[in-house]
Amino acid sequence: MTLPLGTVAPPFELPDPNGEVHSLDAMATDAPATLVAFICNHCPYVKHVRGVFARRAAEWQQRGVAVVAINSNDAAAYPDDSPAKMLDEIAAHGYTFPYLVDADQDVAKAYGAACTPDLYLFDGERRLVYRGQFDGSRPNSGTPVTGDDLAAAVDAVLAGTAVPADQRPSVGCSIKWKPGNEPT
Repeated sequence: MTLPLGTVAPPFELPDPNGEVHSLDAMATDAPATLVAFICNHCPYVKHVRGVFARRAAEWQQRGVAVVAINSNDAAAYPDDSPAKMLDEIAAHGYTFPYLVDADQDVAKAYGAACTPDLYLFDGERRLVYRGQFDGSRPNSGTPVTGDDLAAAVDAVLAGTAVPADQRPSVGCSIKWKPGNEPT
């Protein structure tokens, strides 16, 4: 079930691949905006945007935005999404934000995450103002990756103006649910 705009960010406490637990409350305290990104290592859509996403996320963090990525995929069925491989991903792509493990997939369910990447931007009151695509680029489309759709939403929140109403849904690989754990 998709989170409606205006919904307060569901709280969570999740470990990073080293076992250090991070909570939304600790990360987003006093942040003017919070970005929660559901990503993984193996999805071609994430691979397509991850370099620009990492650069943009670092820029947004410098502007005070709390950024967190969550991997909710079934790592037993998709070993490329294991915590050990997440450490490789962090190092290889310079992630400056926590990249967390949602092993029981409860956080993905709480957010209504459907695919990777699936992006949720919350304002300073942690109310959902944007849920959508990074930009209009897709693997093998020839369209450059810019992050402009999400960037327009971040810029609006930081400027205290309305987020663009034209929000296109995220497109990517489906969350890899554990057998019997699929959302109902």
